[in-house]
Amino acid sequence: MKNTLDILMSRLRMKQLQLLIALDDHKSLHKASGTMSMTQSAASKALGELESMLEAPLFERAKSGLIPNQFGRCVIRYARVLATDLTSLCQEVAEIRSGTGGRLAVGAIMGAVPKVVAPIVNELHASHPGLSIEIVEDTSVRMLTLLDDGHLDLVIGRASVSDQPSKYHYQALDDEPLSVVVGCDHPPMAAGATTLADLAGHRWVTYPGAMPMNALLAREMDLAGLPMPANPISTASTFVTVAMLQQGTDLVSILPTDVAQLFATHKMLRILPVKLKSKSQTLGIVTRKGGVLSPSAKQFVQLLRDRSRASKPAAGN
Repeated sequence: MKNTLDILMSRLRMKQLQLLIALDDHKSLHKASGTMSMTQSAASKALGELESMLEAPLFERAKSGLIPNQFGRCVIRYARVLATDLTSLCQEVAEIRSGTGGRLAVGAIMGAVPKVVAPIVNELHASHPGLSIEIVEDTSVRMLTLLDDGHLDLVIGRASVSDQPSKYHYQALDDEPLSVVVGCDHPPMAAGATTLADLAGHRWVTYPGAMPMNALLAREMDLAGLPMPANPISTASTFVTVAMLQQGTDLVSILPTDVAQLFATHKMLRILPVKLKSKSQTLGIVTRKGGVLSPSAKQFVQLLRDRSRASKPAAGN
């Protein structure tokens, strides 16, 4: 079997498979060769070469013409599948070239999903329904690895977390403010502004040590003269954070404000009036240096830039 496969891979031509389809359609070598713009002798030779490669006759002669036998029917079935796939291949390549089709893979940190990534993905997919879009939500560190390996076209996150940030093009989009959150069943706090000191005795859901948000929380605790929470529940998952906050009325965490507002709107979390002193982190578009963006990725980036410019106040305001 391996020997037959090696022969087919090295000698099989699409013209031979097209001839089989034409023979199945017309039942005549003369008519089939005519539709293929081949001489009858050339068509006969091509068929003979294919039968020799497969070591089996493919047609039987009958009064009605050439009729495929069981080998012929099998090969013709696969020939039609290959022809259809090649047609789809050509169409998809044309769509990728025009930016209306193909596949786009975007990585995004959780804070970028609600108001940055989701609206753009919706707009782009609505205008290009032939485009397949994959969204990966994870930490910047993990997504930069996927970007390096070619599994992502671009990342909405931070290049600064990399050991080699100079490997990437980075264009800042916006700040990522954070909010302190609790579950909806958390007891009401005293009226007025709340401080981190007021949350003493609470258990914390925090982020893994390598994440920038964990460093920001440590800085806020230090500014407040407080130690970092002892034995916290640590997770990089938004879903886990929200689920834990709903389970424990003494649990507290920080989330990107856009994410917190999304869950607060659906009464899954409450945002506490805690004013954080640290400067908001910046998120942006991260792409590979030396990489070439596909037309759909270029459109995605342009839509991001347009939206970012539109959301910023005009100079002097």
